[in-house]
Amino acid sequence: MPFNQAQRPNTLEMSGQYHNHVLLPHQCSSTLVQTILAPLSLVWSLVRRFDNPQAYKHFIKSCIMSAGNGEIGSMREVRVVSGLPAVTSTERLDFLDDDSHVIIFSIVGGDHRLSNYQSTMTLHESSEGGTVVIESYVVDVPSGSTKEETCLFADTIVGCNLKSLARISEKMASASSNT
Repeated sequence: MPFNQAQRPNTLEMSGQYHNHVLLPHQCSSTLVQTILAPLSLVWSLVRRFDNPQAYKHFIKSCIMSAGNGEIGSMREVRVVSGLPAVTSTERLDFLDDDSHVIIFSIVGGDHRLSNYQSTMTLHESSEGGTVVIESYVVDVPSGSTKEETCLFADTIVGCNLKSLARISEKMASASSNT
């Protein structure tokens, strides 16, 4: 749901220490914000499941845990849907904090161009009773691409994932309030 400027959460105030990235000259970064009209606990229940990203990330066909069971250091093998410029992605859970609602993961392998990609996602209660999700990332700019092209590609995927998370969370919240 769009907010006018007076209602928009202040990203800088809410992002704190987790979304301040130090970039190397060959890297780019971006931060996206999504407001979700669902309780933080419900949204977090989807986001924190490192073993089930396809619950809201529709570009993922399947996910198999290759090491661990969702604790820090766990590894997953993700297969993406056809039509994207990749088939697989190997990802590691770097940080998970259920109290602060923070999850950080890195892409450590796969047949795509997102080298040294690290995503940081934080969830915050909004003043309207919903949830504000902030997701930032850092990624290497591939040879032959510009920072702008790389960020546009990553922003498109992250943005689609955040919109999907909002749709699914809001639908779940609506269903639970009707029972």
